Amino acid sequence: MIEIFSPVSKGLMQLAGVLSIGLLLSICFLDTDIKGAVNNSKLVKKAKSLILVWLLTTSLFILVQISYLLEQPFLSSFDLTVIRSYLTQTSVGKSYLIQIIGLIIILSIPIKRILTTYFLLLISLIVIIAPVFQSPGSSSDNHGLAIGALVVHVIAISFWVGGLFGLTQLDKTQKLIALPRFSEIALWSAITVALTGAATAWTRLDTIASWQSKYGAITLFKIFLAITLIGFGALHRRWIIKSDYPSVFRLITGELIIMFVTIFVGSWLSTVAPPDREIISTPALLVTGIPMPEAPTLSRVLLAYDADGLMLALIIFSVALYIKGVVILSRRGDKWPVGRTLAFALGMSAVDFATSGGLGVYSHFAFANHMLAHMVLGMIAPIGIVLGAPITLALRTLPAGRNKDELGIRGAFITLLHSKISNFYTNPVVALAIFDGSLFALYFTPLFKNLMQGHSGHFFMSFHFLLTGILFFQVIIGIDPLPRKVPHLVKIIIIFAAMSIHAFFSIALMSASTLIDGGYFASLERPWATDLLVDQKLGGAIGWAMGEIPILLALVATFIQWLKEDKKETGRIDRAADRAAAMGEDDELAQYNRFLSKLNQRDANQ
Repeated sequence: MIEIFSPVSKGLMQLAGVLSIGLLLSICFLDTDIKGAVNNSKLVKKAKSLILVWLLTTSLFILVQISYLLEQPFLSSFDLTVIRSYLTQTSVGKSYLIQIIGLIIILSIPIKRILTTYFLLLISLIVIIAPVFQSPGSSSDNHGLAIGALVVHVIAISFWVGGLFGLTQLDKTQKLIALPRFSEIALWSAITVALTGAATAWTRLDTIASWQSKYGAITLFKIFLAITLIGFGALHRRWIIKSDYPSVFRLITGELIIMFVTIFVGSWLSTVAPPDREIISTPALLVTGIPMPEAPTLSRVLLAYDADGLMLALIIFSVALYIKGVVILSRRGDKWPVGRTLAFALGMSAVDFATSGGLGVYSHFAFANHMLAHMVLGMIAPIGIVLGAPITLALRTLPAGRNKDELGIRGAFITLLHSKISNFYTNPVVALAIFDGSLFALYFTPLFKNLMQGHSGHFFMSFHFLLTGILFFQVIIGIDPLPRKVPHLVKIIIIFAAMSIHAFFSIALMSASTLIDGGYFASLERPWATDLLVDQKLGGAIGWAMGEIPILLALVATFIQWLKEDKKETGRIDRAADRAAAMGEDDELAQYNRFLSKLNQRDANQ
């Protein structure tokens, strides 16, 4: 009985999650706002109610899982000690603990502003994908691709199914306004679902015999449902183009039913173990999900590739948005500098090389390679991305509100740029503290070992390196608008401070007489570079050398920007003086001197 109840309870949990995300998505993108304020109180109440249901179904599923794992009656799982042990001592339990905490946070924050809803939507996505990292795909030899594809698959499904449900909860007038925007979201979600579904199936069903298994049969049924849904979506877009909205709305009910069935089939599939594959189990494969590569050489580092599905998806998404922005400007007749596009492309290529390319592969197995990947992600790639001016491109191409009262996506983005949060993080001192301070917090605490041992932790590190690097170089050499204007002298002081702190970190790493990885690299049992302490010292040397060069380049760029700004200001003053002379007026200097004379006369008269 419990074998049947397990996938059912998981399906209810996932359905509640998808529908909750759909309502939050509807508040953010589909429903219209008034100057950034959420005006649909009924939709907010429904969202809060569904999130509460999501929390309750998650709790129910946890109890069912405990009962299933311990092979005991369901009521016996209501033991606080057992529940606490499951949530804090097992990797799967920890993921559901994250989910519970996230849902409590969402429930505790009132939904009044669009920006707040964006934040809650982000938390809900983190919550729903947290357990995915503990799926059966995490043990395959295509670890990175399998997990990444599944994570993106779940997000796309949530946007597609949840968005459609959220659309049905709007009134008739709002539906007509929201339908074209939802159609765009659904199109890209459907494409993503198809691609990630294919990638997931390829990592687990790579033989004819595997397709004949129970897992393969359920997968085929899910593929059939997905194809059916894509067909529904095609009809939607055709009827939207023809402005045949009644036909679209008649189709939605049937589409929702198929979507709900698809979610339950997916939940059923997640409880079934994939067919066994003939994989030679090694310590390296068990820990990293990647077979131990041969000793690194230049050609192997350049040519090796093991896709990190999640990071690859982020790269593709970012590049697609950038290209779309450039195309919009081109169609509008505006020019976008080719140099910026090339800089952004090079930056994203560096990210791919450091995460999925040969450097990313070897970063799992040697500290020196890990540090090299860190430097590329935190020092080299951000420079290219920042010089690509993605914020400026977004400001010029994001859609405005659909009416005069709606803030719109562009308005929300501008509000975020000028918010207190943005103002805080773009403070040069804060950016420096995050950029260099996180080095010590990561490498000289047990955090490094804990993050290296899981795919989610490794992704978090890579993403953190990239974001902190973008933030730092955006403040120092960025050409995008910031909430505050940082004086060039302050920038130079920050750069010198960054160089000093980075050098101190590298020296501390090279001087260490003990390993800082907590036994991680030793557990891999690699046959090459067996002296782990030497490898660690080499990593420190790489960090020093590669860290100083980009910062030095940033220093040079700052000096150049300073000179250009001074030249520009001098030209402005000269032009103002010429205009004043032509009109028979005093220039700025003469006006200032006259002002000082008046102050002196006033003081003398007093």
